[in-house]
Amino acid sequence: MTRIRPFRSGDEPALADICLKTADAGADGTGVLDDDDLWAEIFVLPYVARHPELAFVVETDDERVVGYIVGAPDTAAFEEWFRTGWWPRHAARWPQPEAEESRQDGLLRYAYGRHGGAEPYGDAYPAHLHIDLLPEAQGRGLGRLLIATFADALRAQGVTGLHLVASADNAGAIAFYPRVGFTPLPSHDGVHAFGMSLV
Repeated sequence: MTRIRPFRSGDEPALADICLKTADAGADGTGVLDDDDLWAEIFVLPYVARHPELAFVVETDDERVVGYIVGAPDTAAFEEWFRTGWWPRHAARWPQPEAEESRQDGLLRYAYGRHGGAEPYGDAYPAHLHIDLLPEAQGRGLGRLLIATFADALRAQGVTGLHLVASADNAGAIAFYPRVGFTPLPSHDGVHAFGMSLV
């Protein structure tokens, strides 16, 4: 049995591990980058630091965390905070690469390039999310429940729309999101974007 509960301080290591184990287009990303820690420092830990009230986890009966959803209610504001408040403290560990010679270089260039207003979906769908479930938690309706829980929390804050972006290589995710209420949006090469109205 599993349950969904709010994030609490101390969950960060489990969330970082889940992020890594699902980082490679839904598959285990261990060893894909030179430094495995980079995934979580971009895609999950800043969210629970900035918006812990919008973070929810899937917990098993033996209190293992096997999935999560995190996000931000205002993408432009979050991205600006990421640029000025979160990422600068990592500059010494992960300097900005001059060229993109590896997958890690590409991820770092993405991190250094984040800023408020860069996201094209932010006006119509101001909130965004990241959701990840370990294989043992997939196919049981938990992703749908996490999204419903997250959407309800956004509505309670008066947020009118939600978007997400999935890798074009993640066929499972691309098939999943329309089934839970998302509509495909115009997308860049290599990704598929989806939006959901919350009104």
